[in-house]
Amino acid sequence: MSTQKSGKVILIGYRATGKSTVGRLLAARLGVDFLDMDKVIVEREGCTIEAMVAAHGWPYFRERERRLLRELVDRGPLVVATGGGAILHQDLWAALMKSGLVVWLAADQCTIRKRLAKDGRNRSQRPGLTKAGTQAEIEAVLAEREPLYAKGCHLTIDTGRQSPAATVAAIIQALGQP
Repeated sequence: MSTQKSGKVILIGYRATGKSTVGRLLAARLGVDFLDMDKVIVEREGCTIEAMVAAHGWPYFRERERRLLRELVDRGPLVVATGGGAILHQDLWAALMKSGLVVWLAADQCTIRKRLAKDGRNRSQRPGLTKAGTQAEIEAVLAEREPLYAKGCHLTIDTGRQSPAATVAAIIQALGQP
């Protein structure tokens, strides 16, 4: 697999499944850079995701996300925490899967809801995707995205059932590293 050659790991999954936490730990363990896509987009735009979406709508944010995903296809050793909706850019997904190891960090709805409730960044960094309440939104969005996550990854890890350190160890093992 080209993953070993590129040294790139792309973490996908719904909000609050541990992509940023695991990504930072994994990058440190591998000795490569870590890139949180949402943070890069916020830095480039000079405003929060909430403000961006309020001013321009979700399509505007998704286009910035698409541009960054295109850039990442050709990047070398790196750990990437994608935004939860990055998987919606299906036209780019085959190239991303060829460019590195794609790992779906999954969690059950109850775990996601609890993590979102505890996360202080929830409003500014994770604005609502729908007008529905949290539980209804989680159910609807997961119903749409889970088939895409499943099809668009090399490895699935349930982060609701293990620690970030155990998740990192599983990814290291999948990479064939000691």
